[in-house]
Amino acid sequence: MTDIAIRKEGRAGRITLNRPQALNALTHRMVLEIDAALAAWRDDSEVALVLVDAAGPRAFCAGGDLAEVYDAGRRGDFGFPRRFWAEEYRMNAAIARFPKPYVALTQGYVLGGGVGVASHGSHRIVGESTRIAMPECAIGLVPDIGGSHLLARAPGRLGEYLGLSGHRMVAGDAIHAGFADRFVPEADWPELAARLVATGDAAAIDALAQAAPGGALSGRAAEIDDAFSAPDLKTLLARLALSDWGASVRATLAKQSPLSMACTLELVRLARADPGIEPALIREFRFTARSLSDGDLLEGIRAQVIDKDRNPQWRDAIDGVSPAQVAAMLAPLGADELVWD
Repeated sequence: MTDIAIRKEGRAGRITLNRPQALNALTHRMVLEIDAALAAWRDDSEVALVLVDAAGPRAFCAGGDLAEVYDAGRRGDFGFPRRFWAEEYRMNAAIARFPKPYVALTQGYVLGGGVGVASHGSHRIVGESTRIAMPECAIGLVPDIGGSHLLARAPGRLGEYLGLSGHRMVAGDAIHAGFADRFVPEADWPELAARLVATGDAAAIDALAQAAPGGALSGRAAEIDDAFSAPDLKTLLARLALSDWGASVRATLAKQSPLSMACTLELVRLARADPGIEPALIREFRFTARSLSDGDLLEGIRAQVIDKDRNPQWRDAIDGVSPAQVAAMLAPLGADELVWD
């Protein structure tokens, strides 16, 4: 059994993530195969649309394979993770710029790299079990895979909140935040897939789509905007201390990497001022390229994934990251800057 199934069926190019035992986490090889398939189908007249789904009920994709990254980082091999991220980011850009309908059926967990496979597409379908999040600050990363671009387009300051907290969005919240488009009951997905394959027409979604179950985020807009419009992390934390809801969010943020949160604030705001997925990916790559050597990523993966003690020892106090540290993590990489092939 392969980790990914790529084939043509009827009028559709089909991609199925097939690592259910690993929550369909993306490996380097899977990234390369998706990118190659999109390149092949771009000008293939037999392919009218792309349909992406995943095996197993628990997850569409829970992110990138962190074990690969951790093992390389422990060996002092920072080259492999940088190649992995560069090729993943090029794949994300290819999805965003794909000229044909790109339909993703996203059940269960859709986290980090899974968002990159799904939410840059033109037709993002969610169901009852869908939980979408950008949880990277919990492991010492930033919302990457074009995540800062997606977060910057969310209403108000919702992007900053989602990026720092890693809040898991249900279907209605994901649509409200701009990470998904339509809700289709998961029982109807086999019929939807059959129609898409037979017709090659994404309008088939309309016949089965329903109103999404309501989420909670829109009702918190005023509180989110007030706190997460703060100019820096220290001021943001102070504002959160003023309400019961804010205190609960502050408790969540206390578990995250301070360096990652401070850089996430900057990345989302830069993406809001300079829209477009490619500039966002370039800025994100500057952080990820340094995350193993100069950031908290190794410690974050150790605590959350390897040892699972959930007790990371971050480099900085929660309010102790300086503007100079943020600037250093996001500074251009010179000859190592992300480029587009």
